[in-house]
Amino acid sequence: MAHFAKINDQNEVLTVLTLNNSDNLNNENVEDESVGQQYLETHNNWPANKWIQTSYNTVQNQHSLGGTPFRGNGAGIGYTWDATNEIFWPRQPFASWTKNLTTASWDPPTAIPTLTEEQNNDSENYYTFVWNEGTLSWDLKTFSKVVS
Repeated sequence: MAHFAKINDQNEVLTVLTLNNSDNLNNENVEDESVGQQYLETHNNWPANKWIQTSYNTVQNQHSLGGTPFRGNGAGIGYTWDATNEIFWPRQPFASWTKNLTTASWDPPTAIPTLTEEQNNDSENYYTFVWNEGTLSWDLKTFSKVVS
């Protein structure tokens, strides 16, 4: 199955459609994005150049099945198509986070800290770090494992 993202003039993903492989093959029986784009334009009344092929198996520039990653991330509604870098970007989580072109993900200004051995082995509490945009730092949050 071939997957295509429908984008608007601002390169925002509006929806993602699935095509039968036969609707995306050229005369030599080879998968061809332009064939799928023409098919989608004909059947969906949306310009061919506003349909961009995507792979739902690609996340943060890694293919989940060990294949070749395709366009950084599988497109989703609300993602943005970056034609220059050929990457589908999820929404920016915080204004201070920047694009990492290698991993096709958003990076915080500082790396997330690691939990201590004591925190990892605590039988009464869970610990997690949460980004604080106001202080541009990670806050440690503690949650009790004990339910009363």
